[in-house]
Amino acid sequence: MTTAIEAEPPSAAEIAGDRISVLRRFARDLGERGEELGLIGPLEAPRLWTRHLLNSAVLAPLIDSGARVADIGTGGGMPGLVLAIVRPDASFRLIEPMERRCSWLREQAEQLGLENVEVLRGRAEEYHGAFEVDQVTARAVTALRKLVPIAAPLLADGGELLLLKGSSVQSEIDAARKQLRHSGVKDFTIEELGAGLLSETTRVFRAKIDRHG
Repeated sequence: MTTAIEAEPPSAAEIAGDRISVLRRFARDLGERGEELGLIGPLEAPRLWTRHLLNSAVLAPLIDSGARVADIGTGGGMPGLVLAIVRPDASFRLIEPMERRCSWLREQAEQLGLENVEVLRGRAEEYHGAFEVDQVTARAVTALRKLVPIAAPLLADGGELLLLKGSSVQSEIDAARKQLRHSGVKDFTIEELGAGLLSETTRVFRAKIDRHG
């Protein structure tokens, strides 16, 4: 028996704008097939919009127009594929180590007509030195002390980390002081996105990389 998919919240159209129809198609497919394919857990369909899709989509205003973006550990599509849907003016490299998830991402990109997506199979560390991007995103990958040294080398100098985090973000920052310093993070902010739109706001660790300052 397929678990009922969460009804689309009223805020979805406001967050996704004129890209809402594409996001709806992705939501429907992920809700119907995601558990079977191991992309989402058995309890996720009833909160698919609020917990996953919109939690990712509210990051879209922080993506620079024309930016080259790498998303680490995209999995079922959060946040990288969701951002690629909502921000067709930026280009996204989706880095994912599992082949079946890469197949899903490629299938979705083709079906949804996303010409701004490239799916790369592997771990982020494997692409250090292969290219540079302007911004790096990640969601539910690992703690900052491990994530920042993985993410920062993908960025051009002056590039930006946009890492979605939970309520324990401050303790993660405290545990990652050495790694932040070594990676060229001089200043950072914690931003809360989605206030007034989501029942639970999205926390973002936002930091510029300065290797020469």
